[in-house]
Amino acid sequence: MDWTLEPTTRNVPDPVRRTALNPTLRKESVVALGVFGALAFGAAALGARVSSADTRWYRRLRKPSFQPPPKVFGPVWTVLYGLIALSGWRVWTAPAGAARSQALAWWGIQMGCNAAWSWLFFGRHQPRRALADNLALLASVTAYVAVTKDVDRPAAWMVVPYLGWVGFANVLNAEIVRLNP
Repeated sequence: MDWTLEPTTRNVPDPVRRTALNPTLRKESVVALGVFGALAFGAAALGARVSSADTRWYRRLRKPSFQPPPKVFGPVWTVLYGLIALSGWRVWTAPAGAARSQALAWWGIQMGCNAAWSWLFFGRHQPRRALADNLALLASVTAYVAVTKDVDRPAAWMVVPYLGWVGFANVLNAEIVRLNP
């Protein structure tokens, strides 16, 4: 049996041992990875469906000078959604327990907040409500990282770039609200 050791912050005498998955679990794990990928990229697709920097409403908004060009957002979000999906899957494959369940709950909450932001900002043209959602998103990603580090430290680190990007998005959103009373 193939054993790999992963560091953990849990109060156990040794690092968590993950065994090579038996064929049934391997198939289940691949399906789970597909589900996490579908959920993450589903949120991305919902956001992309309503997000456009080419609408008259968006073009008329005053934006901060430090806003990246629109062509940056697609590649950045593609990488971030991939990391979010992979992180969620790693948590799912960790040994069952209260911390894992809590981490998976936070994963779902942050995905819901993530999907809601584009709808509020671009779909409903409500930057203030989008900002409130983005603050909830920042809090939920922070909670996810905090809980996940005790379940699977690499999974927690995978979403740190996302956490940084969401923080930056909060600053952008707040500036748009400030510049467009």
